[in-house]
Amino acid sequence: MIQTLLIANRGEIARRIIRTAKKMGIKTVAVYSDADTGALFAREADASIGLGGKTPLESYLDVEKVIGAALSERCDAVHPGYGFLSENPSFVRKCMEVGLLFVGPEAESIRLMGDKAQARRTAQTLGIATVPGSGIVRDLAEAMAACEQISFPVLLKASAGGGGIGMRRIENVVDLPSAFDETSARARVAFGDSRVYLEKYLDEPHHIEIQVFRDKRGNVLTFCERECSVQRRFQKVIEESPSTFVTADLRRDLRKAAKKLVNGIGYVNAGTVEFVVDSERNYYFLEANTRLQVEHPVTEAITGLDLVELQLRITAGEELSLVDDGIVTAGNALEARIYAEDPERFYPSPGTITGYEEPAGEGIRVDSGYCLEDTVTPYYDPLIAKLITHGSSREEARARMLHALDRYHISGIKTNIPFLKKAFSSPLFRRGGYDTHFVEKLKKEGLRC
Repeated sequence: MIQTLLIANRGEIARRIIRTAKKMGIKTVAVYSDADTGALFAREADASIGLGGKTPLESYLDVEKVIGAALSERCDAVHPGYGFLSENPSFVRKCMEVGLLFVGPEAESIRLMGDKAQARRTAQTLGIATVPGSGIVRDLAEAMAACEQISFPVLLKASAGGGGIGMRRIENVVDLPSAFDETSARARVAFGDSRVYLEKYLDEPHHIEIQVFRDKRGNVLTFCERECSVQRRFQKVIEESPSTFVTADLRRDLRKAAKKLVNGIGYVNAGTVEFVVDSERNYYFLEANTRLQVEHPVTEAITGLDLVELQLRITAGEELSLVDDGIVTAGNALEARIYAEDPERFYPSPGTITGYEEPAGEGIRVDSGYCLEDTVTPYYDPLIAKLITHGSSREEARARMLHALDRYHISGIKTNIPFLKKAFSSPLFRRGGYDTHFVEKLKKEGLRC
C-alpha cells in the first residue's frame, strides 16, 4: 500500500483526498501557492510545502515544483485530483521517471482519452458514435473551414480542457475570430495547452456520464449514470444519480459503450465517459475524463463506496473485489456546487468570508474547501464547496437539499445559493427530464435571486 501521498491540488478536492488517505493510514503532503498560504487543506495535511507564485502556471501547473515537493518529502505516490495536472501525460511520465506512482491512468491512456480531440478519434475507431466535429484547428482559417463543414451553431472547445473551462458556443461566422482567440488564450492559462477543436451544437441535449474503474488485471466496473445537464457557461452546477431521463435500455447501452472504450485502450484506474443524448435518446460519445470527477460524491452516496479509496488501491496494484452486478445502488442523490459568484449573472465574487455555517443532518454531506475568514481569490475556480444530499427517493433528496441550502450561511461574498434554491424549487426540476438549456428556461420563467 502507498505510504506517503502528495496531493497536487487544492481546495475541497485536496481535503477530500486527505480524508480518505488518513482513513487508510497513508501520510499526506499538500502543496500550496502563495495565494493559498494558510488554506484549510494545507493545514489538514500531515505536511505541506509552498510552491510560490499565485497563478496556476506559477504554482499548481509547474511540474518541476510539484515533483520536487514530492521528492523532498519522500512520497511514493501523487494524487492529482481534478484539473491542473490531472490530465497531463508529460506529468505522468515525469512521475514514472523519478519513481513516483501516479494515482490515475498511464500517460498513453491520458493521451488517448484526456485530450478531447484525440478521444473522439479513439472512440470512432472503436465504433462508438461521436458528435459531428473537427480535429484540432491550428488557426482561424482552419476553424472557418471546419465550421463550413459542420454548420452553425458550433461549440469551440479546449482540447485539454475540463469543467467547462475554455468552451464557447458560436452562432455565426462573425463571432468566430474573437471566440477563437479568447478560447485559445484561456485554455493556455488554465491548462498550459492552447489547442482547440469544434463540435456541432445539438438541440435539447442531455449531458449523461458513466463512472468507470479498471484495474491492472483488466477487471472493469461501470456505475449507474450521473445526469449533469444543469450547467451555466457549459460548467456543471447540479448533478444527480440516477437520471430521470435515462431508461433501463439506455443505461445498459451507455455502460456497455463506456466499458468498450476503456477496454479498447487498456485504461487503468478511475475515469468518466461522458455522452450527449438527444431528445430521441440517441447517444454520442462526448469526451472522457481521465481522473476523478467533481461530482463523484453522488455515486458514492447511492453505492456506499469510497471512490478515492478504490483509486488508491488500484494504484497500489490491488484487484477490484467487485463486479458490475455486485454494485448495489440505493435511493437518489443530488449535488449542488456552491460558488463564490453573483447568483444571477454568474460572475465570480472573490473576497473574504466573514460568516460561515454549514448544514448538517441525515442524508446531508458537505465537501468544503473554505472556512470562516478564508479568502476566495480571483486566481482559481470560485468553487467553495459541494453540497450532497441522499434520500430513499428523488423527492426526499430534493427536500433535504432545499432544507440544507436554507441552513447554509455564507457572508462577506456573494454566492450562488439563491440560484440553487430557485433551481431545486422550480417545477422544471421537480418534473425531471430537463436538458442543458435548464438555466436559460429558468430565466425565462422569471428567475430573480
